[in-house]
Amino acid sequence: MAKVQLEVLGLSANQASNGTYALILKEVDGSRRLPILIGTPEAGAIYNELEGIKAQRPMTHDLIRDILTALDASIIEVCINEMRDETFYASIILDSTSQEVDCRPSDAIAIALRCNAPIFITESLLDEVSILPEGLGDDETHEGEEDDDDELKEIRIKAEKVDDADASTRPKSRLELMMQYLDKAIKEEDYERAAQIRDEISKLKSN
Repeated sequence: MAKVQLEVLGLSANQASNGTYALILKEVDGSRRLPILIGTPEAGAIYNELEGIKAQRPMTHDLIRDILTALDASIIEVCINEMRDETFYASIILDSTSQEVDCRPSDAIAIALRCNAPIFITESLLDEVSILPEGLGDDETHEGEEDDDDELKEIRIKAEKVDDADASTRPKSRLELMMQYLDKAIKEEDYERAAQIRDEISKLKSN
């Protein structure tokens, strides 16, 4: 199974997202990026490790690292290996066992950062869900254009209206319009919105 190594590029927050953050991962030897939506506690754990912020007492991910150290065990790697129902799955591989420990990607990455372990994703999954920072199309965002992608619901409604329109007048298919919104979100570096739209596109392609 071919795998691609990733690195943590950063975190992106949206004040209107009700506590959701986008964890931005980037392939080490390429330009593809992978935004994963995570919650506030997980985002805090990753941010604190990236910034070198230490809690007075060990938090959960710190405790896991300390337990592994006490048992003289180490992590070979963590791997994001699947996406089901718009949810990513990952595993932690230890040097002391051949078994893979199922884990949420956010927890796996928070632990990997603390243990200096590499982060991987299966190549086939990265091909399916990654985005490019320069966008997927050549359409430009015109200055002064109304920001109509503030809410994912509005994007979905607009796309549905395209499918309902007369075939002789509609400019794009629903999928093409969603790709246009994805392109705009990427160009504006709104990776949280891009991740949400990407999941909408995945649902369209699976129908």
